[in-house]
Parts: sequence; structure tokens; C-alpha cells
Amino acid sequence: MKIFTRIIILMGLVAASISPAYAVLDITITQGINSARPIAVVPFQWQGTGAQPQTNVSDVVASDLQRSGKFNPIDPKSMPQQPTAANQIQFASWSAMGVEAIVVGTIEPVPGDQYKVSFQLVDVLKGQLASSEGPTVGSPAYVLDSRSAVVPASKLREYAHRISDVVYQHLTGQRGAFLTRIAYVAVDSDSKYPYQLRVSDYDGYNEKVLLRSKEPLMSPSWSPDGSRLAYVSFENQKSEIFIQNIYTQKRTKLTSFPGINGAPRWSPDGKQMAMVLSKDGQPNVYVMNLATHHLTQITHGGNINTEPAWSPDSKSMVFTSNRGGSPQIYQVNLNSGDIKRVSWEGDKNQEAVYTKDGKGLVLITQIKGRYHIAREDLKTYNMQILTGATLDQSASVAPNNSMIIYSAVYQGRRVLALVSMDGRFKAVLPANQGDVQAPAWSPYLN
Repeated sequence: MKIFTRIIILMGLVAASISPAYAVLDITITQGINSARPIAVVPFQWQGTGAQPQTNVSDVVASDLQRSGKFNPIDPKSMPQQPTAANQIQFASWSAMGVEAIVVGTIEPVPGDQYKVSFQLVDVLKGQLASSEGPTVGSPAYVLDSRSAVVPASKLREYAHRISDVVYQHLTGQRGAFLTRIAYVAVDSDSKYPYQLRVSDYDGYNEKVLLRSKEPLMSPSWSPDGSRLAYVSFENQKSEIFIQNIYTQKRTKLTSFPGINGAPRWSPDGKQMAMVLSKDGQPNVYVMNLATHHLTQITHGGNINTEPAWSPDSKSMVFTSNRGGSPQIYQVNLNSGDIKRVSWEGDKNQEAVYTKDGKGLVLITQIKGRYHIAREDLKTYNMQILTGATLDQSASVAPNNSMIIYSAVYQGRRVLALVSMDGRFKAVLPANQGDVQAPAWSPYLN
């Protein structure tokens, strides 16, 4: 039983030896390209005389949009033309291909190892209608956005993600999450320090190691402002909860009670931390006031109560408990203390987190011995299975509620994987070395 396996790990895992791994995640799309909306990101024209920058801005934008699961950028080789500005677009040609929107742009060098990046987002249907109506005065309505910025070479990739956010929000009405980061634990049994806490951009680039350890690291959790991570470390031969600033690297030990110190989860306002402690016997959910360190016990009794997660409004919390005989998800009203079971489908359910709108849960459901990522409606309790592998775990939802990152087994290794909230798009992010697990998606960082 998975939940008890984790408890056993928390109670007694002692690590082996080993050496650092410097894996960079590499996204491989496995399902969902054809069902997405066609879009064109035309290669940005290089307007310099020297070598082009290493970062290909239009490639980054196209990849971002494709990984969202909502768009299918067409191959540049299939484009009927490669315009650099909206007024050069032959709309009928693009419309015939079913393309709904086009991103065009230019890049030119600026003294001081900088680049001027200009882009326009163009609506093809509006452009086609405007073409039939004749010339317009001022910026045409079919140009949905037009921006220009001078960017240091080291920030080109980041600016490309910003362009992706702009495009995504215009075309979906939803804020993009391409400038977010993920935290995860890399495990390499051949390394001197087999456990590493790392953070990277959401797509695996700009990976940084925050902590190397010979002992297990588990359960990273982002603070609401994205500046700190809480996690569990066994570096002192027992489970303890630490908080680490990702910019200054300053670490603070938060708890070191006898028994289990596990599953830390920040409250939405960042002032409290939910956690699992077994200092009085059985594992139960507690909430700690981070200013006073005062503990409030949320669950009671002789069952295993674990894996707490806050609702977005902080009024309730879900957790996993075996009080009914098998692991299921329960919800506690934090004002009244009333508890009710909220998972009813599947053989067992665990590791639930709220969707960002608070209307549903993303959880791990076990069906015939296989663990899948699922989404449940909290009003109807209907559950949609999103993944079809066998050992999926540790789901974390993107801040715009569009994607879920989780841990899966792919080609015999533990990797990170992505699935869209509707289950139509899937991708894996295997590391170059070792295994990767326990992902946590950051909040918005800009």
C-alpha cells in the first residue's frame, strides 16, 4: 500500500552514498499535438551582421505554446511565407491552412551584449476581413499585440517566455505560466550525494542545485511568493522539515519532533504551514503558525492522516486517511473542524491537491493496482482519469490551472511528466542522469 510505504520511508529511510548528477530535463511530447489549435510562430528575422544569439526566441515561443497543450505551431518549412511584420502577411494563404494566429518578429543587436526584440501577434481571420475592406488608419485591429524591448543576451530566453505569456493570454483569456519554475528532487545512486534539491524553469532550463545530501530529501513545497521552499530532509538520520530561501540559500530548521516530520504545505497567505507529525503516536495533520511556532492539531485518532493540502481560500484542507479502511481523501472545514470524505471512485485515493479555482481536486487514484493522475469535481465527485501509466504520483498544478506536473515511470526510470488539465496533452521530462521525483510547480513569479 503506497501510503504506508511512504510512512515507512519517513520513519526509517537511511540513505546510501553517491555522486552529484547534473541532469537537465528534456521535454518529450508523447500525446496531444494534433488536437491543438494551429498557430504560426514565424522565425524572427535576424537584422544583425554578426552571429545570431544562441537563444532562438521564436523556437522557444513555439515550444512553450505547444507544451501548453492548447496550440500546435506549424513547421516553419510548411509556412506559405515568412513575414517579419503584420503588414507583410498574405492572410488568405494562412487561413487556407487553418492557422488562427501568427507571431512575427525581428531581432537586432544593441551595444553592450544586448538585443532589441520586436514582435507582433496577428489575428488571421480579422486580417482577412480587413484585407477585403481596404486600407486602415493607425494600428489595424488584427494586430492583437505589438511590443519591442531591449534585452540582455542572458535574458533572451526569459523574454521569449514573456512573449509566450502575452500570446497565450490574448488567445485563451487565461494568464500564461511560462515564466514559472519547478522544484524537484533528483536521485542518482551512483553519486556521492545521491539526493539533490533542484529548481529550474518550467521547461527544465536554467537548472540550479539548491542542496546536495547523502540522505533522502522529500516533499518540496513553494512559499506563495516563490522565494522559499519547505522540504523534508533526513540529513540528521531522522525526518526534519527545513525552509530554504532559493536566492540567499539560507536554511532554517522548522521542526524536529520525535517520529515523523513530513508533508509541509504553505498556507495561501504564507503565514502558516500544514504538516504531518507523529510526535504523539500516529501520524496526524497539524498547522504551525510560522511567526509563533504555535501548533494546532487538525486531525485526531489512531489512523494514518497525512498529505494535507490547503484550499485556495484557506477555509478548508484535504488530506489522506485510512480511517474508512483504505486510503481515501477527506476534507476538513478549518473553522468548524467538520470532516467529510470526498473521494468515492477508484479503489484507493491519495495525494490530493486543490485545483487553483478551488472547485476540484487533482489526486492519485489506484485502480486495479495501477496509480493514475485524476481530476475530481468537488460538487459532483465525478472523477476523470488523466493518465494511463502505472505508478504516477506527486501531482502539482500550474498556477494558471492549465497543466499538471507529476512523477512517473518512463522507459524504466522515474521522470517528471506533464498532462493538461483535460488530459489531451502529455509530455515527459526525463533527466540526463538518474531519476527525478517529487515535483512542485511554483506560483507566478512576475
